[in-house]
Parts: sequence; structure tokens; C-alpha cells
Amino acid sequence: MIEYNENKGEEFIKASKKLAESIDRFTDNENQVDTKIPGLRLSRWTTPTEPTSYTLESSLCLIAQGSKRVILGEETYTYDATRFLVSSVDLPVVANIIEATSENPYLGLVMELDLQEISQLIVDSNLPLNNSRQAQKGMAVGQLSIPLINAFQRLLDLLVEENNIKILAPLVKREIFFRLLTSDQGPRIQQIVSSGSHSHQISKAIDWLKNNYTQPLSVNELASNAGMSKSAFHNHFKVMTSMTPLQFQKRLRLNEARRLMLTENFDALTATFEVGYESPSQFSREYSRLFGAPPLRDITRLRQSV
Repeated sequence: MIEYNENKGEEFIKASKKLAESIDRFTDNENQVDTKIPGLRLSRWTTPTEPTSYTLESSLCLIAQGSKRVILGEETYTYDATRFLVSSVDLPVVANIIEATSENPYLGLVMELDLQEISQLIVDSNLPLNNSRQAQKGMAVGQLSIPLINAFQRLLDLLVEENNIKILAPLVKREIFFRLLTSDQGPRIQQIVSSGSHSHQISKAIDWLKNNYTQPLSVNELASNAGMSKSAFHNHFKVMTSMTPLQFQKRLRLNEARRLMLTENFDALTATFEVGYESPSQFSREYSRLFGAPPLRDITRLRQSV
């Protein structure tokens, strides 16, 4: 049974219900499915989930049924079948599904953003430019529209036309990016691809941290590479990520350590040094603070829940 919001207009309800039915169909009772459309992942959960830490890639997240909570630093974002979540850069988050039942499962999708395609689309479409250089938050919730739902529906419809995905999926994605650029979150996306903006400069620093999180952190060097003073870099970084650079690096390290222990069977000591910590006691202390339990107890609990 697919449940939908009676408070929305009839056309919105119809489009949302159809999208929910498609996601339900293509997940085939699996929790997560990476589709044959590059960058598109579907999710189906029949119960609320425990908070999970991971890096959310630059993406557009949409729910056709149910609701989800995402925590970034000290900021909390909740979205459902009437709103979408957009992450303009890769960010370490803690997230959980808060509304799902076997009769009315959580049904959602995530589509990666192609920032190069979005940049070209801004040029081609002559959209009004956001000339502000001030950094904005890297994550936000926007109002879901019927045209955006319908565009995603056309994208999912291609899953039964696999031979046409290579040609048609990029065209439908381009429409989705255009709908996003013309939504209330369009200026946020524009800033990321505008080379002169502080958001663009911070996004480059985030890319460096993602690829070098095991290395010692020099905020002075990051600020210099971004062409900012240390204080300005620190302020813009926190505006965009809701974390300081050190907190951001720490979250990346701990998320990766948890993954290594859970999926690669690393012991805590090996994971400690693998992700760049030099002190096992500091690692255990910070791990417990983030995940609510020491490494061994946390991993044991996760394995039992699975």
C-alpha cells in the first residue's frame, strides 16, 4: 500500500504516488539498489533505521513516501514527500529514516549532481547569475515541485528501456538539473560552480580533505590555497559545512574507521593508524563521542542489528 499526503493538490498527489509505486517496483524488496542509470540509487525500508554515519556525496535526494532526518554538524534537516534535500558538496553526515512501516515503506532516491553539466547548463540557459561571493550552507531542503517529480518519473521509466538509457538518461538528468537551478535552491548550486565564489573555494578544500584525511591538517595551508586569510577560511568553511576543518577531518576519519571495522574486519588498533590517528586512546575517546559507544561495542551492535 502506497500512502501519500492528502494535504497536497490532486496533481501533486497523483505524481508522488506514481513515483512511489515505481521506486517500490524497481527496488524489488531490497533496501538499496544501484540502478543501471549512472549515479541513481533507490531505497526501500520497512522500518525506521538507527542513525548511520556516512559521506553524502554532492547529490539531490528525494522521498516519494516516508521521511528522513540528516544531521550535519549541529544542523538538522528533515525532509519527506513534499521536500527534497540537496547537498552541493560531499559532506560527512549522520542520517536515519524516521518514518517507515511494512504497509507504507520508506521509498526514496538519490541522484548524484554533475557539477560540470550544471555549469554548462547555466551558460546555455542564460539564467540570472548569483553574483554573491559569500559562502552558503552546503546542504538545504527545498520545496518539491510537480515538474521535478515528473522528470524523475521519466528517468525511472527508462529502467524498463535499458537500451535507451545511454542516450536518453543524460537528457532527462539535464532537465532535472535545470529544474533544480530554477528552484528555491538554485542560487546555492550556482555558487558551487562559480569559480570566484567562496563556496567554490571551500568546495576545493573539501575535495582535498576527502582525499587526504589521513594527513596532518594545516588550516593555514588550506586557507592559503583557497586565497583567504585563516580567519576568513575558517568562517566560510563553518558556514558551508556546519563544522570546523578539524571537526570535518575528524568525522571523515571516524566514518572510514567504522567502515573498515564493519566491512573489512579491521581491528580497532589497525583502523586507528589506518585513518591517521597516532593515539589509540584519543581514537577510542572520539569514536565513543561520535557513535555513542567504544569501537568494539559499537561494531558488535551493528553486526547484531544486521
